[in-house]
Amino acid sequence: MLTNEFQQGQEPPARARLWPRNMAPWLKSIALLVGLLAARGSFAASEEPEKSVIHINTFSQQPVWDAPWRFTGVQRSSGSGFVIKGKRIMTNAHVVSWDRQILVRRYQDPRPYLARVKFIGHDCDLAILEVQDETFFDGLQPLEFGELPKVRSTVVTYGYPAGGEQISYTRGVVSRVELQNYVHIGNRTYLGVQTDAAINPGNSGGPVIQDGLVVGVAFQGMPGLENTGFFIPPPVIGHFLKDIEDGNYHGFPQAGIRLVALQNPAYRRFLKLPDGERGAKVDSMLQIPSTQKVLKEEDVIMQIGPYPVGSDSTILFHGNRVHAAMAFQEAQHGESVPLKLWRDGQEVETSIPVHVYMGDRAIGNLYDTLPRYFIYGGLIFTPLTLEYMKTFGRNWADSANAELVFELYYRRHEAPSDVRPEPVVLVSLLPDAVNANFTIRGHALVDKVNGIRIEKLDDVIRAFETATTTQHIVEFAPHHTFECLDRAEAEKANPRILQTYGVPNDRRL
Repeated sequence: MLTNEFQQGQEPPARARLWPRNMAPWLKSIALLVGLLAARGSFAASEEPEKSVIHINTFSQQPVWDAPWRFTGVQRSSGSGFVIKGKRIMTNAHVVSWDRQILVRRYQDPRPYLARVKFIGHDCDLAILEVQDETFFDGLQPLEFGELPKVRSTVVTYGYPAGGEQISYTRGVVSRVELQNYVHIGNRTYLGVQTDAAINPGNSGGPVIQDGLVVGVAFQGMPGLENTGFFIPPPVIGHFLKDIEDGNYHGFPQAGIRLVALQNPAYRRFLKLPDGERGAKVDSMLQIPSTQKVLKEEDVIMQIGPYPVGSDSTILFHGNRVHAAMAFQEAQHGESVPLKLWRDGQEVETSIPVHVYMGDRAIGNLYDTLPRYFIYGGLIFTPLTLEYMKTFGRNWADSANAELVFELYYRRHEAPSDVRPEPVVLVSLLPDAVNANFTIRGHALVDKVNGIRIEKLDDVIRAFETATTTQHIVEFAPHHTFECLDRAEAEKANPRILQTYGVPNDRRL
């Protein structure tokens, strides 16, 4: 191995000067190798990658979902990031969500610099930060990205975990590569890598490095498991970076199909499938018109893009068996993915356009979007979302009303024709004389207002504002119980109620 002095052009040591002339080709080869490594960026990065790892402090404030005009107190949290090309910092979305202020610090530099979010992907838990003062990047080497690491290979996680101000290094072994639930968004599953390198609070957003290249972004652990952490791998990072090239982040698209294993030999013969272990059945589809035009339930997916689909609904991806959904996630929003199907006893070649699906947004964690609400006569209405359900407490699925859980999660599967695009709940009451006789005080699913079926929050507003009767009638599901509100008295009470409780506006839409 060449010494640092020799690399810098200084006089080589005596042994090197005694090499015979026939060593010249070897020297040329070594010089060429050094040049190639430097050109790809790994040579410089492998020297001291910690200098490009950034300490991030975020001051954030979240809305109160059952009092949607209010906010929690400002909270401080910390995380990690790292410098990439273009004078940018990559980190996790959850490190900077709901930010009011972001401060970043360089390695062993006490000075804080103001930063802001340039792009954020809550689905894949990645974000790009810009620093207002570009001198922050002076002398910092951007880290380069490598390939998906192999199982049983060694990686090192860099970051600033809670409990100290100095950078931390944790070495571990890659133990598993598969699709993982991304906790930040809650209802999305993407490729993830498991390692026995502990990933603690504060490590989030830091680089996972192998051979001088970034092969992941640390992002979550697993409660109850020791020495287990997960990082976001290069395929997901690369998708995110390609997506933002046009100046907008769209997200990861979905085909909107549910594949199930097709391993029953008798059923495979019934479908006249060829011998082998290829093909998984389409069990159900989301209400996505572009998907429904191409696929039918009972179709058998034989291949997605370049990946043959196994009878257990998995594909072989870089030497790892992962769920076939991974093949769709490689595409960008609006692109088409080639398919090979088995339908009516023969193979069919087609393609399916894939788009970002927003129909299940309410059942995932919500960020950077303030809750919508409407207040009338002291009655607080808001859309039914997971964020609202979490106001019931940690075990909200057990403590919340059963009809709310059913409406949010199960109706779309059990009674799709009766699904409301945006179910609305009566959150609670702001007590006043006008609503003093109400027996239903909140946590109730709104079925109708003045005879108008409530499909979304706008319907509530329309039902109250267009009423001509003397009494407003609010009907609740599922038992058709109802309450009445005097229209004239409610109109007079509205300004008084808002002022009494310090509510700035009667609505946010």
